Amino acid sequence: MANQPVFILPEGTERYSKRDALRMNITAAKVLAGIVRTTLGPKGMDKMLVNSLGDVTVTNDGATIMSEMDIAQPAARMLVETAKKQEEIVGDGTTSVVVIAGELLAKAEELLDDGIATSVVVKGFRNATDKAVELLEGIAVDADDKETLKKVAITAMSGKGSDYAKEHLADLVVEAALRIKEDGKSDIENINIQRVSGDSVEDSFLAEGIVIDKAPVSKAMPKDIEDAKIAIMKYPIELKEINTDTKIDITSPEQFESFLNNEEEMIKDLVDQVVASGANVLFCQKGIDDMAEHYLKKAGIMTYKRVKKSDIERIAKATGAKLVTDIEDLTADKLGSAGHVYLDKIFDHELTFIEECENPKASSIVLRGSTRYVTEQIARALDDALGVVAATIEEGKVLIGGGACEIDLIKQLREYGETVSGREQLAILKYAEALEVIPRTLIENAGLDTINLIADLKAAHEDSNLIGINVFDGKVVDMKEAGVIEPLRVKIQALQSAGAASEMILRIDDMIAARNALNSTGPDESGNDDSGMPPMPGMGGGMPPMM
Repeated sequence: MANQPVFILPEGTERYSKRDALRMNITAAKVLAGIVRTTLGPKGMDKMLVNSLGDVTVTNDGATIMSEMDIAQPAARMLVETAKKQEEIVGDGTTSVVVIAGELLAKAEELLDDGIATSVVVKGFRNATDKAVELLEGIAVDADDKETLKKVAITAMSGKGSDYAKEHLADLVVEAALRIKEDGKSDIENINIQRVSGDSVEDSFLAEGIVIDKAPVSKAMPKDIEDAKIAIMKYPIELKEINTDTKIDITSPEQFESFLNNEEEMIKDLVDQVVASGANVLFCQKGIDDMAEHYLKKAGIMTYKRVKKSDIERIAKATGAKLVTDIEDLTADKLGSAGHVYLDKIFDHELTFIEECENPKASSIVLRGSTRYVTEQIARALDDALGVVAATIEEGKVLIGGGACEIDLIKQLREYGETVSGREQLAILKYAEALEVIPRTLIENAGLDTINLIADLKAAHEDSNLIGINVFDGKVVDMKEAGVIEPLRVKIQALQSAGAASEMILRIDDMIAARNALNSTGPDESGNDDSGMPPMPGMGGGMPPMM
């Protein structure tokens, strides 16, 4: 009886222990890094993603790629969440996070194969990350002028489908970010990108105020109002549903007519309150009754219904209007003002422009493009550019791009590693080695000679830490003069996120999954499963599917 096995997990539960679990997770992370690696840099390639509904997305934005992929492997999903958090915090650097994390785990695997304990590797990587952040802050350059912001925006947009118009788009991004700057910060949530398919990207422009993708509820309403008094409401102008079991007995036509008249009177009273406030433009987040539309039209009020919450917030920021949740509270002091509100048709899109606001803290970019796919791709590039410009405005510090700061960082980290004793030194040196993946990938994606250019880059850094790779002509040049600049915050956040993600994965020595949670659909003819990953030894079925 003493030799009988004890089962504490349900039948069918899958468990991978120690090196099997670790190797599985590291392999998954490396595969994910390999997927997005080819998108990095100005010469990065695009991915075509097709969802279950057949919708097509063409992009090289790391965050978009990973969010659109149906990733099942738990460790890979952790990396995806890390990339999403990078996007939320600083707006760019999502691909770099995954690529660096994948390379760190690959180097960690080498150390583990050499008999280095996981705890030592984790400690070494953590110390290296802290030191790297300290070194980056030391080599950062002060920058807060408009020209530098423009260079930051251009660098962020390079290779993202906007190259032929990046100068123009960068001007729009910088102008929009500076326009809403408040207390040394620029909240990009207050910048709306309104996509309009048709014409060229060069026709994109920064609106003087807010642009919403809405038309008035009735064609007979005013379409152009000067000196607008704007009301914004989160209150429906319609009859409330009777949610009781009360029965209304109507026994004569007169009673029925009286009932309808009462309803009409109630609607008219609501509209009268809007009129009494002095508003001539109304944006309502909720619905508006047909009868209410009639009276609002009669009163000459330009009215919009079911306006998005985000648009309502931007209108409030731009015009100074206060959101009213109860129509009884709608008074003249709650109204916002704008010099001009009008409806305009751009190509086949009807857009409403709210312009000439006194002190707007919100803005809109009207983005043009030949097709929907073009405008979507460039909109994602603009999002990245807005994120990095906002980060630069707030931080006021930038780094030299093109692989220059990575090479400088590698050099200094190796010097630091030599001062650390014991096996931890090996982990720090491997961390430094892993950072080489960024300049190496930039070179590879450009189709250039990796070995010679990396050697030239390291040699050039003996004289100057501003030297990076110009992927367009295949030479090492002064990146500051070339205008290739990245925000300090994006790079620091990328290193911290990649370090934290790799540490989390390395510390997992057991995977316990419910029945069929990690099942693949089986290997293909090449012996790989549907993730494209080779089967892991001792796991009997290969890796779980990535997509």
